[in-house]
Amino acid sequence: MNESMIVLAILDGLSFAALLFLVALGLTLVFGVMNVINVAHGSMFAIGGYAAATVGIWAASIGISAYASLLLLPLVALAVGAVFGGVMETFLMRPIYRKEPVLQLLVTFAAFMVLEDLQKMIWGTQPYAVSAIVDALGSIDVFGITYTRYQLFVLPLVAVGVFLLVRYFLRHSLLGKQVVAVAHHRETATAIGINVKRICLLAFVAGAALGALGGAMSVQTTSWVSGIGSEMIVLSFAVVATAGLGQIEGAFVAAILIGLARSFSVYLAPELEVLVPYLIMALVLMLRPQGLFSVAKARRV
Repeated sequence: MNESMIVLAILDGLSFAALLFLVALGLTLVFGVMNVINVAHGSMFAIGGYAAATVGIWAASIGISAYASLLLLPLVALAVGAVFGGVMETFLMRPIYRKEPVLQLLVTFAAFMVLEDLQKMIWGTQPYAVSAIVDALGSIDVFGITYTRYQLFVLPLVAVGVFLLVRYFLRHSLLGKQVVAVAHHRETATAIGINVKRICLLAFVAGAALGALGGAMSVQTTSWVSGIGSEMIVLSFAVVATAGLGQIEGAFVAAILIGLARSFSVYLAPELEVLVPYLIMALVLMLRPQGLFSVAKARRV
């Protein structure tokens, strides 16, 4: 493996890790607050990508610049999160919060299957592709490697920005401290006057918006096809399990670890590309069943 391939593998790994972290962050936020593993989270990723592609194609048809379209991506994610996340939390998740974890898993899996069919009904099965933003930003030379500015700068900056914003919100805002209180002990949070239903709705909508944001950012570099959400949700589970359920900082590190490992496997052993993230997860869980950044019998955001 020569120097150029090493540089390319690192750049690809960090770019993919940024997208993976955005989706995994939404998943771990929902689990940390609500103690629910949301299988339907992958559908938020897919729908966010489809919605962003639709908006991007419409924007290009009426002459809106690619730079303005880039600013629309967070709005698309917020819209998807508000609509789908709000509806799912209110009518689907709220009645099963205190049910058995197996039932919660089955209900969210059923929601995932319904949303998969909904995607086919709305967008069909033909691939969607929109690359106006990537083309407008152009490419840059990095140690002899031509790489797109979108993947090199935009994706990592968005991931780091979202990480810092969520971290600051949870640690320094009143509403964020209420979220942390509910995550640590729901009954105590209720006893001191925190509106737990409102906090759960906020967490679920924020998680859905983060998943949709990952899809909206990813569709610029990926051909969007039916079923793409299932691959991302499984990879996100690998990140969350490796870091430890409910660990935001841990998810950030685990996403980089898995992103780089997956990228290097593409160049060194392509046949192991699919297995590498799960091999890492399995190795970590055998050595530390609670994950790299959790402690036994503890759960925090």
